[in-house]
Amino acid sequence: MKVLWHGGTIYTMEDEGATAEAVLVSDDRIEKIGTYKELKQFAEREVDLGEKVMYPGFADSHMHMIGHGEKLMRVDLSKIESSEEMREQLIESTKGLGKDEWFIGEGWNENNFADRKIFHRSELDEISESPMLLKRVCRHAILANSSALALAGITKDSQDPEGGVIVRDADGEPTGYLLDAAQDLVANQVPEVSVEYLTRALQTSVDNLLSLGLTGAHTEDMGYYGHYSRPLQAFKNVIGNEVKFRAHLLRAHSAFEEMMENATYAEPFVDPGPMKIFSDGSIGGRTALLSKPYNDDPSTVGVAIQSDEEFKRLVSIARKHGEAVAIHVIGDLGLEMALDAIEAHPVPAGKRDRLIHAMVVREDLVERMKKINVALDLQPSFVTSDFPWVVERLGESRLEWAYAWKKLLNQGLICAGGSDAPIEEVDPCLGIYAAVTRRKPYDLHEGYQPEEKLSRFEAIQLYTSGSAAAIYKEDVRGIIREGFDADFTVFDRDLFLGNEEQILEAQAVMTVVAGEIMFQKGEEK
Repeated sequence: MKVLWHGGTIYTMEDEGATAEAVLVSDDRIEKIGTYKELKQFAEREVDLGEKVMYPGFADSHMHMIGHGEKLMRVDLSKIESSEEMREQLIESTKGLGKDEWFIGEGWNENNFADRKIFHRSELDEISESPMLLKRVCRHAILANSSALALAGITKDSQDPEGGVIVRDADGEPTGYLLDAAQDLVANQVPEVSVEYLTRALQTSVDNLLSLGLTGAHTEDMGYYGHYSRPLQAFKNVIGNEVKFRAHLLRAHSAFEEMMENATYAEPFVDPGPMKIFSDGSIGGRTALLSKPYNDDPSTVGVAIQSDEEFKRLVSIARKHGEAVAIHVIGDLGLEMALDAIEAHPVPAGKRDRLIHAMVVREDLVERMKKINVALDLQPSFVTSDFPWVVERLGESRLEWAYAWKKLLNQGLICAGGSDAPIEEVDPCLGIYAAVTRRKPYDLHEGYQPEEKLSRFEAIQLYTSGSAAAIYKEDVRGIIREGFDADFTVFDRDLFLGNEEQILEAQAVMTVVAGEIMFQKGEEK
């Protein structure tokens, strides 16, 4: 069917300020762009935008879709602002739990507390004897009570696993604070959830994403819920015939080869992506790998999740299968190790590697990135979450090339925008606002590192053409152009006009995927 979209402002995002009067869609592709008068004769149906504003479909370039759904379904600790409030929330949330029933909380962040308190297992034991696992906002650390530690077999005599740390007190006893690979010791004891549960979490997630104007997401879920076939089946259950949403699946290195040999997908809406590798951890947990010690803890430079040899081996496996890699890298030494592995095994033609986060870089590493086919997956909201406390971790001397989104764009590097939800809020308007203002919503200061602010056009590009380029689909998505996928995001206002707070207050009124309206404000599905 040929459908004519008109009656509002249509930003093509081809160039800054470029608009179209009308767009003719044939089934799932854009057939023609022109005036209403010249295209009306071809249309079988019309959609009048009613003075609303249409953009190319927004896509979140890095998140965890099932995890986002779980956060919506579980106890959310991310907005708690004091250790006492967190204690009270845990007491309330664990009431009535059976002795063997796990309690899982999401998103605590001690940097939001005046006392910066990290709970000790003994304090969690006072709250509940049921096994407890509390995920830090970065998902590179957890807190566990004694019941959970016992199930994991963690004692004073336990050795730190490779790529992880069991934090201990002065007597050498585990405190319940587990970093990076050490958290898996407890997480692996949580009973496997059913495919039905994963399906419900994913459906919750997709419904929410569509309501926020997102037409797609690049998502990492294949390494967290037992065998990859379980989350993959959830994606097939939710997305496809009736529900259209473009889910690009990063494949955990632990599951990658088996997925290459055996997995089937539901293309074009659920498609396979690169091998996902972790280089390091997080700045908040002091596990991001830095070339020099942390400013506020000179005893550590962070944690290397992979050795140099293992890093190169994993990248070589991806190349053997003709695939790209997507590497979580936050610290500059972690980035250096990732570049060493990529340069040793260059990306195949027609593919593009991705460096996810790239929060602390160096000028020499930027020059190396410019010489390879790579996209940077940025999370603008990390600026508003991490400043000002991150200055304590890094010190002033490292800030020039930390969270340096404008510099990276000015160097000609491909940059995409995502949320890392459930770590940050998934609403793309929050990310755009953070990129433009570099401050928390409604704050009045000039922004953290104001020289790194993006223009509104650059910020929106992160979620449109940037996200498309990150998966080498810039020739079919990310702008409104003839022959491109008919994915559109329609807001109730113009994100280019008015004060910056207008971005925060914008509401998605319609989300269109492959020419079909998947969400319309005020209408039931």
